Amino acid sequence: MKGFDPKFRDFPDYILGITREIWEDRGVATLHHYYAPDIVVRSPASVVVGNQGVIAATMATLAEFPDRQLLGEDVIWSGTPEDGMLSSHRIVSLATHTGDGVYGKASGRKLRYRIIADCHARNNMIDDEWLIRDQGAIVRQMGLDPAAYARDQIAQQGGPDACIAPLSPMTDRPGPYQGCGNDNEWGQRYADLLGRIMGADMAAIPAEYDRACQLEHPGGITGHGPDAADQFWMGLRAAFPDANFTIHHRIGQDDPLMPPRAALRWSLHGTHSGWGAFGRPTGAEVYLLGLSHAEFGPWGLRREWVLFDETAIWKQILLHTGDL
Repeated sequence: MKGFDPKFRDFPDYILGITREIWEDRGVATLHHYYAPDIVVRSPASVVVGNQGVIAATMATLAEFPDRQLLGEDVIWSGTPEDGMLSSHRIVSLATHTGDGVYGKASGRKLRYRIIADCHARNNMIDDEWLIRDQGAIVRQMGLDPAAYARDQIAQQGGPDACIAPLSPMTDRPGPYQGCGNDNEWGQRYADLLGRIMGADMAAIPAEYDRACQLEHPGGITGHGPDAADQFWMGLRAAFPDANFTIHHRIGQDDPLMPPRAALRWSLHGTHSGWGAFGRPTGAEVYLLGLSHAEFGPWGLRREWVLFDETAIWKQILLHTGDL
């Protein structure tokens, strides 16, 4: 790979390798080498600009979860070394809460949750990132409720006028990556499917999902079959019926020894005006960033992973209602 350290045999090896170096090998200082000084890292909870903020957050996480492992399940990617490459890296994280931190006093609880990170890299350095951790799964395993956690966050950050603003078009910052993925048929197929679902064509689910599909959804929830897919997507769309659904990035990929697969980055932006996954309608303006992966087989979509941050959504709702 032109411009990349020759110890990495390909782009997935680079993404998996530097993740292990940074977290499990305690090479936090390698962030000076692998992350651009002015990197923009967007998560649903905040926008961080600059490598120093990334290093500080990494050290805080390791202090709270010193045994944290990041097991890379897949890297779906597009681009070229010359023009830059975008990876969508799906991770299972295993950790024990043995230090005090943002999740409270050390509890000794063992956690398992997923992460998806979209990273743009060029010349051996990541300079743009979109990151979602399954915060709903984390806080539930801590014995907390996502809405209650969001309420506590607002208080700990100084109240509604001082707390950190969640990601939105107003708080987002442009980065160097302006691409939208590739034109591979599997990315197009998954994008078309989600577009139909968000357009209220729920009949697309039994038509396109394998009857034996496995679904991994926010909150650490595993489901099987089209009925579980319908329940999840219907509950989300019903909560934000007037929200604009936008696909920002789309990758499809075929690789040896792997099923055809796809990665999407998308958003819903509108008002919490319906009964659904977030309870009583409040009229709050909500921006929801989603990252999702899918694998396809002979009978349709066979596995799906979807992530968004429930706590960031509740934070936006609570800041609107004042129910603090």
